Amino acid sequence: MKIDLSKYKDEWYKEGAAKEIYPGPVITISRELGCPAKKIACELTDQLNLLKNKKGKEHSWRWISKEILSESARAMNVDCDQIEHVFQYKNRNVLEDLLLAQSKDYYQSDLKIRTTIAKVIRSFANKGNAVIVGRGGVAITRDIPRSLHVMLEAPLEWRAVRTASKHNMTLEQARSYALSIDKKRKQFRDHFQGKGNDYTRFDIRLNCMTLESAVIVKIILGAMKARDFIHVP
Repeated sequence: MKIDLSKYKDEWYKEGAAKEIYPGPVITISRELGCPAKKIACELTDQLNLLKNKKGKEHSWRWISKEILSESARAMNVDCDQIEHVFQYKNRNVLEDLLLAQSKDYYQSDLKIRTTIAKVIRSFANKGNAVIVGRGGVAITRDIPRSLHVMLEAPLEWRAVRTASKHNMTLEQARSYALSIDKKRKQFRDHFQGKGNDYTRFDIRLNCMTLESAVIVKIILGAMKARDFIHVP
């Protein structure tokens, strides 16, 4: 079952959770397995904060990834390990759901967990100056006018080499693992945007094999400048 995102957004604004009419700016970074999204997010926020410090008017930029898990758990009043399976792209079957519902005082359905994830991401985006890594961010924040959505990709063989080295796998295992995680990440995005819906196309797709991280950061900064998200001398 997928979330009716349009209905959710209507309820979100009616509840007064969004204090600004035009939230943001927010950057989302999605990636194929093996692409250095967190490294690029870190370097990007460092550069953005250097620019901000010259102006000194806005709050600092931050990149957000693992915080989504902790904030979602806090919002649901549960431990992180009770909802972590959703972040690992694992689904509980019907029997597991029934058993957990009967045995845990604070049982939460996967649908409620994903709904909470959407609210948490939307909250970060609404505050602005946020770089959100993964977690379906492109689908959840696509309607925000001051948003930019980046996809990091690279040839499978290049990614397999990096993945094999990082996880001590054979190349064949790494290829299979990369394809599996790519599929699960897409399914996670589809949950929020609707399968087959191309409304949430990425604004920029960048090849991590041919572009170094520093160059990718410059390209993103250039796009942000062109959209008037930042002002670079």
